[in-house]
Amino acid sequence: MTDGHDAGDGPEYDIDFRERPDAYEIGRGEQGVFKVEPYKSELLPLWSYVDEEAARESAEAIYERYERYREDDDFPGMDMARKYLQMGYTRAMRYAKYPGGKKYDSDGEREPQQWADPEKRAAALVFEEYWERVREDDGYQRAKERHRERRRSE
Repeated sequence: MTDGHDAGDGPEYDIDFRERPDAYEIGRGEQGVFKVEPYKSELLPLWSYVDEEAARESAEAIYERYERYREDDDFPGMDMARKYLQMGYTRAMRYAKYPGGKKYDSDGEREPQQWADPEKRAAALVFEEYWERVREDDGYQRAKERHRERRRSE
């Protein structure tokens, strides 16, 4: 089970999660970032980790969306913004550690390098700062717990 739907639902969900927040499951890590609408369409265009400056602009824009979602009591949006910030960190860090971002070559897993791409590491650290800000936000924690409680009571 992922983001509230059976595996048979295919690659995209036929649900507007803003209209049906009860259908949203938090999931693990970055699950749903390319599937959960309307948030994918709102957040993906903001997401970039090409360098530190792009990462800062991206993380700030995603965090601003997070704050709007929080003001609107839109937990799925809040959580999806958190996931995009987390994904910015993990993707940039992969490029920081592995030349070309490739963890595997024809012989199997590559050894990470310290640091294969210092600019991507700087980008990753920008995303990490905003990701932590969301994770530690009392408003996020309360909304997450309320969302879990609502889903348990269904």
